[in-house]
Amino acid sequence: MVSRVIPVETFDLVIFGGTGDLARRKILPGLFRRFRAGQMPPGSRIIGAARSEMDDDGYRQMIREAIAEFGGEEKKDSDGIESFVAQLRYVAIDATGEGGWAQLSKLMRGDVVRAFYFSVAPSLFGALAERLHAHGIADSESRIVVEKPFGRDLATARALNATLAEHFDEQQIYRIDHYLGKETVQNLMAVRFGNVLFEPLWNSHYIDHIQITVAETVGVTGRGAYYDKSGAMRDMVQNHLMQLLCLIAMEPPSTYDADTVRDEKLKVIRALQPVEPHHIVRGQYDASAQGPSYREDAENPRSFTESFLAMKCHIANWRWATVPFYLRTGKRLKARSSEIAVVFKDLGHTIFEGDTARHRNILSIRLQPNEGMDLQVTIKEPGPGGMRLVDVPLDMSFAEALGPDQEAPDAYERLIMDVIRGNQTLFMRGDEVEAAWAWTDPIIEGWEARNDVPKLYDAGSAGPEDAMMLLHREGRRWRDIKG
Repeated sequence: MVSRVIPVETFDLVIFGGTGDLARRKILPGLFRRFRAGQMPPGSRIIGAARSEMDDDGYRQMIREAIAEFGGEEKKDSDGIESFVAQLRYVAIDATGEGGWAQLSKLMRGDVVRAFYFSVAPSLFGALAERLHAHGIADSESRIVVEKPFGRDLATARALNATLAEHFDEQQIYRIDHYLGKETVQNLMAVRFGNVLFEPLWNSHYIDHIQITVAETVGVTGRGAYYDKSGAMRDMVQNHLMQLLCLIAMEPPSTYDADTVRDEKLKVIRALQPVEPHHIVRGQYDASAQGPSYREDAENPRSFTESFLAMKCHIANWRWATVPFYLRTGKRLKARSSEIAVVFKDLGHTIFEGDTARHRNILSIRLQPNEGMDLQVTIKEPGPGGMRLVDVPLDMSFAEALGPDQEAPDAYERLIMDVIRGNQTLFMRGDEVEAAWAWTDPIIEGWEARNDVPKLYDAGSAGPEDAMMLLHREGRRWRDIKG
């Protein structure tokens, strides 16, 4: 059976915060790549909206420069860039006032898909939603895209959802998490539910444990004010790692559609058990030869915010009973790497003796920097001298599988096109967000009540020693962080 590709209709996409960092680094260069791929139908337009006073030509020049700075090989296509920027418009707009809204209203067309990307602070979401309706710019068919953070706790998430719900139905709201747009994340579903090989083994009978790691080499320089009020739990675990956990652990949905998939993800979140304090390790990077400390980067000499978090979690259902899920994320670690590792159990019996018997199958799903998967299997080492076993990977690197001329779309490209198509499968639903906060809040409240102080680790290392012991004391080991 060949999957049906939903065509992209002609659209008007308004990017609030259209001169901001995210728009210039990711959104506009990504849309240019989709334009070159033929996925922007003739007549489609992108309208930047921000506070800066600028005309269309000024905005087009800004985006030319953004593509030159942040684009890949496509930035050499000067003719393509000119054709692309010809579709750009700009409106200087006051998000909390009335300036510019009448002009934006006149620009919008009634016979195309209308989408609005809120690339602004969450505090402006309500004002934007209200004015879009007050000026007749959005209707019941329009779509809005909102970026994280989706609140900072359950109460603020509920308030944010309620604010958006005053003007938009849930099926109009696209809460974007760029991790879900990665090729490997979607291939995880294809591997699980499209192959007879894995699904029968995807349970506590065959899987020993699962590790989910998102490691970064960068610190918080430039984001210190935001990050110091957030920390690794709010910035990474509650959203990115939670979504990866849901996809790896959810039950097979009855159909591949948005609400059915998200129903199964929600069940996983609600089945997560509370985390015991001794199953949590918080860390903060210290100064080393690799660079300054977190407190220096955050410009807060008394900060106890975690830049690293490792935890052991359990899902209370039949499939995952007894299987621990180990989550780990941190900044200023030794390599940039995002990986899901499914570690299978040892054989119940082996005919081999000694060290040759100590081998395990591991399915490694790499999200970055080199997207792909490999399955570690055991074979006989070639050559004479008896039965010596070695582990080798059955490797599928997407760069190799697709070929040199087939570049996988960036996560933002894919997700924005899904908004235009009206496909919400890879976007978070409001009840998912609230359920994630309902699980997260008691963990944060617990360490605050205990006056927990993060363990220091050297910048450029693998994290605090206590995190290593989280697995070592149970006879397991973290996968090495490799770029």
